[in-house]
Amino acid sequence: MAEFVMKDLVNRSGVSDQFEIASAATSTEEIGNSVYPPARRKLAEHGISCEGKRARQITYSDYDTYDYLIGMDGENLRNMRRYWRNDPEHKVSLLLDYTDHPGSVADPWYTGNFDRTWDDVLEGCTGLLDHIMNTEL
Repeated sequence: MAEFVMKDLVNRSGVSDQFEIASAATSTEEIGNSVYPPARRKLAEHGISCEGKRARQITYSDYDTYDYLIGMDGENLRNMRRYWRNDPEHKVSLLLDYTDHPGSVADPWYTGNFDRTWDDVLEGCTGLLDHIMNTEL
C-alpha cells in the first residue's frame, strides 16, 4: 500500500521524475503474490491503482540502489537489519518515524482495519515526502 500511496503523493507534487519508488518483502511468505485484495480495494477507493504489482524479496543490492529503506513495523525492521547489518548511511527506518508518533503502521493482516492502515500509511508517506523535499531536493 505504501509504495502506491508514495507514488501518488510524489506524482501529485510534480517531482516523480526525481524518485524511484518500489516495495519489497522482508520475508518470503508473499513472494510472487499480487497486492492483498482488501488493500487493493482501499487504494482504489482513493483512485490509486496497484495493477500488475507482484511481491518480491528484498536484496542486498537494494542498499546501494535506494536512498531510503523503509519498514512498516518492528518485524520488518528486524528483518531488514539482518540483511543490512551495517547501515553506515542510516538508510533503514520505519515509515512512522517521519510523523509525530513513531512506531509501527497498524497491520491490517491481523486487525482487518484497512482504514487505520490507510491513515498511518498516508501520514507516514506525507511525512517522508516532506522530509525528502526539505532535506534532499
